[in-house]
Amino acid sequence: MKLKNTLLSLLLSISCATVADDKLPIRIGVQATGTSGWELSVLERAPERGAQRFAVQTQQLANAEAGKIALQSGAVDMIISDWIWVSRMRAAGSDFTFYPYSTTSGALIVAGNSPIKALSDLKGKRLGIAGGEFDKNWLLLKALAKRQQIDLDASVEKVFGAPPLIDEQLKLGRIDAALNYWHFAARLEALGYRQIIDGKGILQGLGITEPVANLGYVFKQSWAAAHKQAINDFLMATESAKKQLCSADETWRGIIPLLKTDDPATRDKLRQRYCDGITQPGGKAERQAAERIYLLLRELSGKQLTGDAASLQPGTFWALD
Repeated sequence: MKLKNTLLSLLLSISCATVADDKLPIRIGVQATGTSGWELSVLERAPERGAQRFAVQTQQLANAEAGKIALQSGAVDMIISDWIWVSRMRAAGSDFTFYPYSTTSGALIVAGNSPIKALSDLKGKRLGIAGGEFDKNWLLLKALAKRQQIDLDASVEKVFGAPPLIDEQLKLGRIDAALNYWHFAARLEALGYRQIIDGKGILQGLGITEPVANLGYVFKQSWAAAHKQAINDFLMATESAKKQLCSADETWRGIIPLLKTDDPATRDKLRQRYCDGITQPGGKAERQAAERIYLLLRELSGKQLTGDAASLQPGTFWALD
């Protein structure tokens, strides 16, 4: 009987291994402060999980730069990043490609009782900026201000820093306004802070009305082409997970522990802003809008952000087909 049980256990383990081998392992690097873990958590609990052609394996990353290093070294298969970096890497010979994740980017936030109502009111104020001087939100905000005859470089005192630091500086009153990433801005809004303009509003002010994803899943095109069905299944599953988070309260309650807040107002604001960013790949129109943004950022950054390539590189966007 003991031998029979041993053989049965061995056969079961072989069977499980075979099932696992049928699924494509997708190693995804996620940041602790990021939001991609929300939808990945939904995938883990999906009733149809057993029928999926892929198996998600998440790996924690310290920050965005660590993700880029992990992807380039092959330590992970996917990260969340932006298409500007993808285009730059393709111009340098890499074959990374991008699939839209969210159109939500940053926002300009002030205290609820601040006298700042418009970009013109920033003159003489201290402005906190998440990231560095080549942050996309900052470059585009400057471009919009320039259209309004405002030179933000000359008229504001700039304070650059990591998102949590910029958040804290605004709470302490050490800066008058903050240009921060959307989920940091959303938490401030829940506390009574006020949004002046967000990333979509900045683009619209620059004449770009077509929704363009700011962030997306980034992976090697050659790897994805070799596992096309599984990759496309995964990407479609993430879209479904986003919609569930926004339409089904029960699904949303399942990821509340990941929000790391007990405040209902903060949870509601995070959900609202997350759902505001849901995007569907826009095909040719989206890519034409991305090309316009690329050219604008190339000029604004003096090629520091985009690299030398004169245009957005072919293959930057992955298409489901």
